[in-house]
Amino acid sequence: MSFDVEMIRSRFPSLSTIDNKLPRIYFDNPGGTQVTQSVVDSMTECLIESNANVQGTFVTSKRVDSIFENVHLAMADMLNAKSPNEIVFGQNMTTLTMHLSRSIGRLLEPGDEIVLSRMDHDANVAPWLLLARDMELKVRWLPFNSETYEIDADALDKVLTDRTRLVCIGAASNLIGTINDVQSIAAKAKAAGAMIYVDAVQSVPHLSTDVQALGCDFLVCSAYKFFGPHQGILWGRAELLQRLEPYKVRPAPEKIPGCFETGTQSHEGMAGTIAAVDYFSWLGESMASGYHQKYDYFNGRRLFVHAAMDCLFDYEKTLARRLIDGLDSLPKIRLHGVTAADATHRRVPTVLFEVKGACPDVIAEKLGAQNIFVWSGHMYAVEAARYLGIYDSGGAVRVGPVHYNTAEEIDTFLNALEDIVI
Repeated sequence: MSFDVEMIRSRFPSLSTIDNKLPRIYFDNPGGTQVTQSVVDSMTECLIESNANVQGTFVTSKRVDSIFENVHLAMADMLNAKSPNEIVFGQNMTTLTMHLSRSIGRLLEPGDEIVLSRMDHDANVAPWLLLARDMELKVRWLPFNSETYEIDADALDKVLTDRTRLVCIGAASNLIGTINDVQSIAAKAKAAGAMIYVDAVQSVPHLSTDVQALGCDFLVCSAYKFFGPHQGILWGRAELLQRLEPYKVRPAPEKIPGCFETGTQSHEGMAGTIAAVDYFSWLGESMASGYHQKYDYFNGRRLFVHAAMDCLFDYEKTLARRLIDGLDSLPKIRLHGVTAADATHRRVPTVLFEVKGACPDVIAEKLGAQNIFVWSGHMYAVEAARYLGIYDSGGAVRVGPVHYNTAEEIDTFLNALEDIVI
């Protein structure tokens, strides 16, 4: 079976919702995606059949233990981790990063340097700024080119020194959509003797993610950005996780990953995360057979998930192209991001734009009145918004289609926006 967007849409109950005779158009996906019925069912089943804490002697607790085991296996498949023990769950990416930064900081000394990206979401900036303040570390900034909206190939070389101990980078920008060359950045960081911490919240929903191929040390993502529940996931290289001192209560496990999974976890969130990964597996098996050969060194769910991501990204590139071309044809529109026709593979379909003389919040509100959901503002990408000169003026409008969106929805959005700006 080839890619069938209508069959895909039928799996997402919220996509058929009508408000005041207007269908909902979800272009707010970079802030959080919709979920499949299987995710809803799995979470409901967990709350009904497995509503207990872990490691008990009774049936509901044993079922939770099974959810724990299976969700670590599922995310190991999705990220190509060597072991499910390298997968850590938490409330969200921000909380996990804030928490782990304390443990990573214990490996550092005053005067050590960390590199932060001007392009990143504040969740991969503020925790490290706080750590630098507390431990007297030096922060060096990795800039991006405000004309190309990409990080120049030699930019990291200019900020790495013999005191660099940590490089933090986003795999894809939540503001402008740029996909960064994490593999190259990781190689340079490792050659300099530094650890590398990757925020993959915006890339995992769109791209096949292989932590071993990327060469990073830590990678964080959020299930609610890849069609699952509000759940954070961290992958860490086992040998590094074992070196870190976890901040935990005394009765908590001593071994990874449990020593970093602070407190009682969201068991229903874990159950929903398994269902989200299995949804990708279904896609890969049923609609992405043409992508299997590329991943023939995998098998089973791991193969299907990674094949699915390539298949979905190819479809999303067509949506991004239609969206960018349409916006470019409208008056008063200024696009921020990679827009060249031959460069769609270097961006996720998250598109940022300004309307000359108009407040971004007002544009978003007018679109919302037509049941077209978009975001406005700086999207927590504080440094990037300042770098682009839009922070103080209210930011911009962000449109983020994903694989359950359609070309017809893109056109509906463009027609609505044209009526607003003319």
